[in-house]
Amino acid sequence: MDNLEIKRHSLSHIMAQAVQELWPGTKLGIGPAVDNGFYYDFLSPRKFTPDDLKIIEDRMKEIIKAKQPFTRKTLKKEEAAKFFAAKGEDFKVELIDDLPGDEVSLYSNGGFTDLCRGPHIEHAGLINNFKLTHIAGAYWRGDEKRPQLQRIYGLAFNNKDELNAYIKQQEEAQKRDHRKLGAELGLFSINDDIGPGLSLWHPKGAVLRKTVEDWIKDENIKRGYDMVYSPHIARLHLWQRSGHAGFYKENMFQPIEVEDQEYQLKPMNCPFHIAIYESQLRSYRDLPLRLAELGTVYRYERSGVLHGLLRVRGFTQDDAHIFCTPEQINGEVQACFDFALHVFKTFGFEKFKVELSTWDEDKPQNYTGSARDWRDAQANLESVLKKNNIPYTTHVGEAAFYGPKIDIKLIDAIGRPWQLTTIQFDFNLPQRFDLTYVAAQGRKRPLMVHRALLGSIERFLGILIEHYAGWFPLWLAPVQVKVLTLTDAQLPFAKKVVDALKAAGLRAQLDGDGEKLGAKIRAAHMERVPYAAIIGPKEAQSQTATLRLRNGKNIEGVSPADLTAKLKQEADTKSPVNLFN
Repeated sequence: MDNLEIKRHSLSHIMAQAVQELWPGTKLGIGPAVDNGFYYDFLSPRKFTPDDLKIIEDRMKEIIKAKQPFTRKTLKKEEAAKFFAAKGEDFKVELIDDLPGDEVSLYSNGGFTDLCRGPHIEHAGLINNFKLTHIAGAYWRGDEKRPQLQRIYGLAFNNKDELNAYIKQQEEAQKRDHRKLGAELGLFSINDDIGPGLSLWHPKGAVLRKTVEDWIKDENIKRGYDMVYSPHIARLHLWQRSGHAGFYKENMFQPIEVEDQEYQLKPMNCPFHIAIYESQLRSYRDLPLRLAELGTVYRYERSGVLHGLLRVRGFTQDDAHIFCTPEQINGEVQACFDFALHVFKTFGFEKFKVELSTWDEDKPQNYTGSARDWRDAQANLESVLKKNNIPYTTHVGEAAFYGPKIDIKLIDAIGRPWQLTTIQFDFNLPQRFDLTYVAAQGRKRPLMVHRALLGSIERFLGILIEHYAGWFPLWLAPVQVKVLTLTDAQLPFAKKVVDALKAAGLRAQLDGDGEKLGAKIRAAHMERVPYAAIIGPKEAQSQTATLRLRNGKNIEGVSPADLTAKLKQEADTKSPVNLFN
């Protein structure tokens, strides 16, 4: 735990102390440090409001000014349980019962004592640069059948500049919130009658989604992938064989009974791709076999963690599985990495971070596959990163039990990291399904790599909406150009312009209603349409248009042919900038 994390955790204790002093009778849940700050969960007779945050902050500052020391002591579990039971802290008693060992540690500052393994800073006076931000609901231990608590969030950084920069970033993020923009731009919605975490794509959103999906399918085919389709449901037996019914059960919906057989909505596509692999005898000459699918999967996510398109229950995975020989694996991993970089560049993401998750050699019992398998796979992943001079962070012991992986996090326009691409070895499924291929000498087991580039299509589109704040580059924009008339007299020429744009494959719309031109221009701007072609009496007479750019600049005298050619070029080249200047 680094010093900033320790400060954040200490702040959660100081906040809990302040809340209990201000509103006696408040019971404590948990209060950890998290990315960028901290939170604490409370069960309180008071319904906290945003105005309360300033009151709590002021009391916290008084505690900090007093430089209250943090002191630690250990108690037998039975003694600690009695201590918290006497204070009415039922949640703490429950936590103590679940902790291993005979003793627990408690930390005190001022008259406040909490169950905590620590560590904490020496005294409260070492803390500054924090701010309480918002209140949310949270079920105790994440279980919606348990009491709902009030969670107060706070930020904390090493200095004021970092804190202010993050607050500014969050303010910008609120403006870019994909849920708000999705509704304003008519892209998608989530309907309570259909169910939480299940998205409806409206016509404009469907155009955006189709554009992205068509592109990734075409790119897969160019790179030697075979596109496949698989069902949304399969017999439970398949998921038992794959192991998902065991280790992934909590994330799966309940099975459905059909004709005395149990069926399961698929949480992943991999068992289906394996079934395609084993549908015929494979030779080393058939490998590598690259199977790709935009497959819709269903995972049970608790309602409290659902978040627009970023966390859903039904989503489409940009999924692929590569079956290859050991001699081919290095080239396949390199190709996956090159493909990922091409994705980032095409969609306008210039920065990214790379993480390598490896096994813990001291705990081989926690993993499947031999030590040699793991060392060879990890060496392969590392060699690709080093060959490309890619800085990366290694997380020892963070690999899944079935293989090491590379994760690539893109950085969006306002500096936020998003997990996107995964290149994941799998020693487990080829063994569970006894996959083989005919080698030059006998049967061998293929290597298997899971590869996702966009990850979830829904999540990727949510990221894309926020990255561009709804102002998509031309090739992605649901409506690429609007043709606006001043009066009905210009409609015949305007319709010819729209027809020419559509004939070239551009997504053009005519706004020829009776509204004033200023209102039409504002409407096009609010809809985030990249270009507006204005046709008034002067333009109709000269058979040209005045082109209005998204920055408000007007270009007069643009011929329909020039307009069509340049917009077509901009869309086809997927240019991130407009070609008119």
